[in-house]
Amino acid sequence: MTEQTKPSAVVIGGGPAGLTAAYYLLRRNQNVTVLEQDRQVGGLARTVEYKGFRFDIGGHRFFTKVGPVRNLWHAMLGPNMLKRPRLSRIFYRGSFFDYPLKPLNALTGLGIIESVRVLLSYLWIRVRPIRPEVSFEDWVSNRFGRRLYGIFFKTYTEKVWGIPCDRIGAQWAAQRIKGLSLVTAVINMLFKPRAKGGDQIKTLIDEFEYPRLGPGMMWEAFHADIQNRGGHLFLGCKVSRLRHEKGKMTGVEFEREGLRTLLRADLVLSTMPLRELVESLSPAAPGEVREAAAALKYRDFLTVALILDTADAFPDNWIYVHDARVKLGRIQNFKNWSPEMVPDATKTCLGLEYFCFEGDGLWAMADADLIALGGHELDAIGLLKGARVLDGAVVRMPKAYPVYDDGFVQALEVVRRYLDGFTNFQAAGRNGMHKYNNQDHSMVTAILAAQNLLGARHDVWAVNADDEYHEEGGLDVSTLSEELLALHATQPSVPMELPSLEEAGGGGR
Repeated sequence: MTEQTKPSAVVIGGGPAGLTAAYYLLRRNQNVTVLEQDRQVGGLARTVEYKGFRFDIGGHRFFTKVGPVRNLWHAMLGPNMLKRPRLSRIFYRGSFFDYPLKPLNALTGLGIIESVRVLLSYLWIRVRPIRPEVSFEDWVSNRFGRRLYGIFFKTYTEKVWGIPCDRIGAQWAAQRIKGLSLVTAVINMLFKPRAKGGDQIKTLIDEFEYPRLGPGMMWEAFHADIQNRGGHLFLGCKVSRLRHEKGKMTGVEFEREGLRTLLRADLVLSTMPLRELVESLSPAAPGEVREAAAALKYRDFLTVALILDTADAFPDNWIYVHDARVKLGRIQNFKNWSPEMVPDATKTCLGLEYFCFEGDGLWAMADADLIALGGHELDAIGLLKGARVLDGAVVRMPKAYPVYDDGFVQALEVVRRYLDGFTNFQAAGRNGMHKYNNQDHSMVTAILAAQNLLGARHDVWAVNADDEYHEEGGLDVSTLSEELLALHATQPSVPMELPSLEEAGGGGR
């Protein structure tokens, strides 16, 4: 083991949160070292390149209501940030449906008989709504009718989260589909309304920004900036131990290319998954903390990128697959995110997204079998249109989505209370806080956490919380509170699993 003796601020993780924290600390004259486990920066937001074709690990829109974050994006990439129109559709029973819904399109796709059934189902639920609203199924059915719920919500939601919709709490639907119902979808189609205060309903946002060469271009720019300012960023580093003594982190031990290194640390900011963080503490955390951390679960994700011999597969940025016959959940068309994602204009690169749990059947499949499965499922839903699959690549992404299952709130609180006891430590980012969020939220938490390391007292966990965040000046702008309140409205939320009937103490609603 080698030991690096120069004190430093150590940032664990080179995704959006870790890179933003390093960027901020370097500008406050700190000696910063970033340790990233992967071989490239960006984390879930990186861009993978395969034979000149670029693809995301999922699609990453750049949209924020926080001015300083938007300004930082533009400072990093300037004219390389493209303004892109959003086009996404739903696939159901061999037909494609515009989203937001358009009556003529829906009527054509569903047919007269099914459309009448949808309307009757909606009218019936208005007369006899489900009370109380306990589950996601209840909430959506009350606003769209049971039939439309089954068509446009049930299958896809269960694919993504691996949880039956009647086991997901209604609160998630209220957050995820805030302001939208069958009526508002139709009104939006006709009049393009704005929500209260002039903010568009977040589900209906139809324009976003996107880097010319994919989201990884942004994080590579951060990487270069960190190095230019004297920071150190090491790739391929597996953090194995976080040493601490008397309420302070003292060092970070990591493995790289067979060599173990102990890095002294005056300050530590972590974006690594909380479960792994607690496991790495030395001396070990108390038993109840380790048990709570072990209870934090994740939904995993893999992308099957297929290269097709067609110039124009479909016009969408992405398509949601609501067909229970296939395992495929969503399809990204990266050429429609940016033409430069594809090096040959006669070809198309599609990213087929499968949601799974690490170690299950999908995750364990060989790459060749996943590529074959992807081609077969594309053909089954009618998207190949005679095109051939020329080549493909697979990327597996563990811990892509923090799971909000029954008991996670209590477990997370135990972990948080323990970590708050370290005076020179902060957590930030999606996995670092076990909080499902977008890039802009991760960046905001990273900046506030970095400020805390330098003496501020922000409640980073309150960012994107349901109640108001009152800290002023966290990003050196006078409108911080308003912007952080607006930030909450643009973030994705995670379904909360309901307790079992035995745990709830009864058998009825």
